[in-house]
Amino acid sequence: MKLKGSRSRTSEKLFAALCLTAIYLPLLLLALLFGGVLMDAAATLDWDFLTSFPSRRAENAGILPALVGSLYLILMAVAMALPVGVGAAIYLEEYERRGRLANLIEVNISNLAGVPSIIYGLLGLGLFVRTFGFGRSLFAGAATLALLMLPIVILASREALRTIPLAIREGCYALGATRWQAIWQVVLPMALPGILTGAILSISRAIGETAPLIVVGALTYITFVPDSPGSPFTALPIQIFNWVSRPQKEFLLNAAGGIVVLLLAMLLLNATAIWLRNRYQKKSYF
Repeated sequence: MKLKGSRSRTSEKLFAALCLTAIYLPLLLLALLFGGVLMDAAATLDWDFLTSFPSRRAENAGILPALVGSLYLILMAVAMALPVGVGAAIYLEEYERRGRLANLIEVNISNLAGVPSIIYGLLGLGLFVRTFGFGRSLFAGAATLALLMLPIVILASREALRTIPLAIREGCYALGATRWQAIWQVVLPMALPGILTGAILSISRAIGETAPLIVVGALTYITFVPDSPGSPFTALPIQIFNWVSRPQKEFLLNAAGGIVVLLLAMLLLNATAIWLRNRYQKKSYF
């Protein structure tokens, strides 16, 4: 029995060591990659780089239009995807009866979450650019990214709603509340931390996408800041792709600076969403 117990403990320790290796090895590789990019970007990252327009000379090139375009794209995409996604999740989870139609919708939403981003770009090109006539504009790009984010938001919101016990809904009904009052005033605030988690995941995926924006017509070189939803636009991934494709070493250093700025913007947006999630999570406990 002692020999069997020692073998069990040895196997457990070995499994724990393998799990720790699986955690720390990717983090180490990520740190090495980010450190290399940060060293390359150190020569270019300054205030002029953030506030200057692109240029054919690497020493004068900046990322202002791409940075503003990326922020506009993400904010507009979140404003479109989050209400629609949460509304769809509420309907499917709280109102839709279980049946073949509901099962078909669930399968399609799950499949859409795994569709390659280029497909969403082609859908945005056919739907927003050509059919609705928005052209190759900032709004068309944001709407395409909203389609990309929508399945993730719906799936995460449905999971968050499922975590709320049925007894809470029944308690609301016992107090005379309607179904909508129970959802809006009790269920939805309690599920909000999980919904914001889905928003974080969708933002993380959308902010670095390049293929859909290229398909819907994002420009690789502009010398102005987008000032309306109908304006032509570019984004940080497009600008980075443009610099990486050039043979001059100076443009590669600019691309490294753009990568660092993109990562910082993503971390800032995610940190804001995480702060909101934690804030509402604390409120839901009281």
